[in-house]
Amino acid sequence: MEKRDARKISSEAQYELRCRCLRMLRQGMKQVEVASILEVSRTSVVRWWRNYRQEGMNGLKQKTRGRRHGQKRRLDREQERSIQRMLVDKTPDQLKLPFALWTRKAVQEAIAQHYYVKLPIRTVGEYLHRWGFTPQKPVKKSYEQQPERVSGLTRSIPV
Repeated sequence: MEKRDARKISSEAQYELRCRCLRMLRQGMKQVEVASILEVSRTSVVRWWRNYRQEGMNGLKQKTRGRRHGQKRRLDREQERSIQRMLVDKTPDQLKLPFALWTRKAVQEAIAQHYYVKLPIRTVGEYLHRWGFTPQKPVKKSYEQQPERVSGLTRSIPV
């Protein structure tokens, strides 16, 4: 018998599946029968029944999964704000870093220099993305350029 992968259905459908399981068990059906009819594993049926007995209907609701927001970050909020201000207000050469522009490597070294925290380059990229900094190519334009004078020099030459 093919088992249903409940992770691929919505949380509302999962809750309904658990409620159907509970109704069947209350009617006196065996756990193995319920698992077979609903196409789920017997251990899931046992777990849902146990959660129901311990917590009531709240035990059947889906819990939030994964880490909590902000958990396991290497930099705290104040450090993050300080680095963001630094990226906007200063250039790497002002901080005595060997870079002309802010790159992930430059930000990585600035963090290590100011907070003694060594972050992988990918993590630095994730922080920059989270802060809303996007990779951009610098405009290549000379400061001494004078387009008015250049436009007067270009004339069509009769052939």
